[in-house]
Amino acid sequence: MRLPLIASRRALVSLAAVFCFAPAWAQSPAPIKLALIEGLSGPFGNTGEAVVRNIAWAVERVNARGGVKTAQGMRPMVLERYDSKGQSEEALSALKSAIDDGAQVVLQGNSSANAAALIDAINKHNEREPAKRVLFLNYSAVDPILTNEKCSFWHFRFDAHADMRMTALMQVLQADKKVKSAYLIGQDYSFGQAVLREAKRQLADKRPDVKVVGDELHPMGRVKDFLPYAAKIKASGAQAVITGNWGNDLTLLVKAAREAGYEGKFYTFYGNALGAPAALGDAGVDRVIAVADWLPNVPGKASEAFYQSFRQRFSKPSEDYVHVRMQLMVEALAQAVEKAGGTDPVAVALALEKARVSMAGQTGFMRAEDHQFQQPLVVGVMQRQGVPGVPFDVEGSGYGFKVVRQIKAEQARLPSSCQMVRPG
Repeated sequence: MRLPLIASRRALVSLAAVFCFAPAWAQSPAPIKLALIEGLSGPFGNTGEAVVRNIAWAVERVNARGGVKTAQGMRPMVLERYDSKGQSEEALSALKSAIDDGAQVVLQGNSSANAAALIDAINKHNEREPAKRVLFLNYSAVDPILTNEKCSFWHFRFDAHADMRMTALMQVLQADKKVKSAYLIGQDYSFGQAVLREAKRQLADKRPDVKVVGDELHPMGRVKDFLPYAAKIKASGAQAVITGNWGNDLTLLVKAAREAGYEGKFYTFYGNALGAPAALGDAGVDRVIAVADWLPNVPGKASEAFYQSFRQRFSKPSEDYVHVRMQLMVEALAQAVEKAGGTDPVAVALALEKARVSMAGQTGFMRAEDHQFQQPLVVGVMQRQGVPGVPFDVEGSGYGFKVVRQIKAEQARLPSSCQMVRPG
């Protein structure tokens, strides 16, 4: 069932994934408010809208089974969206508005800088106003520091952090003996810096024969023409590019590389969608490698059924970007609220620390010591749709990603330096 969009009193569009039989609600407990604080406009607006679709779909599924069971009765979830415009100041302003609107759960992910600002603000708010505490569920901000030095009792990360992703990606590069030189390029903020730092460390450890011929950071979301960067990459003689770029910063980079005639490989965190495959076309076949928590061509009936279900819900090619981890995040929240018997943030957090959820043949669990979700990872290589292992393409491009490496959760696991401070 396609469920309605409801406008909030703040003139923000609210994705209230609830049944439209209003009279039945009159006697029901209040809905559980989820506040999505994300960049929904500006250079990365398309990535924010992709998140909206994923989480809205997950919320719809919870509400389609009646909502979340609590001591007060079945409670539906309501998802409200707040546009941070990709800026930390705007994200903090949105956080205040969300709390004023009665949200008890905050969701954010596209920008580790914004996530770090939200963690600090939520820590202070929860200490200052214990009666209005909120939880922070993070689905994409993957700077490792967020579940290490900056770990928080109130913050839960459902994506593998950058070092975990790099470790998985490096398993493929380690076996690619043809690569003898690499160019490292990333966005100049905490996450991009972390990716390049870890890439250098892991190359030195696992492929010391690979020469780093470029190490460059560029302004995030402000570069309109990547041809000068692509020219430098080509001139360096690099046989591979390693990048954590996402959104338009990745799409424009790979497009420029194609136009410059660069013929090396791209080892990426996010090269599997949001226009990158279409921008490369045949030039990306066998050359673009991406790491993810899941890919549409992961083998298995459960995975295929999950993906087909999403495509039925969102049928436009431009809407084709689904994340299992975001579905697991909402399911874990629903599970934790039910175990807590309500939405008290401390009780929900304690239950969420023990969450174990499954979907699409994937199972993940939350690690209590640092609130870092543990899950399998996969690495895929870009191929034409229809070749063995690639029944599904990406965004109607005619290209998809063939799974070449599956990493179990216990293999993807990394130690944490978190010193968790828990409420007294």
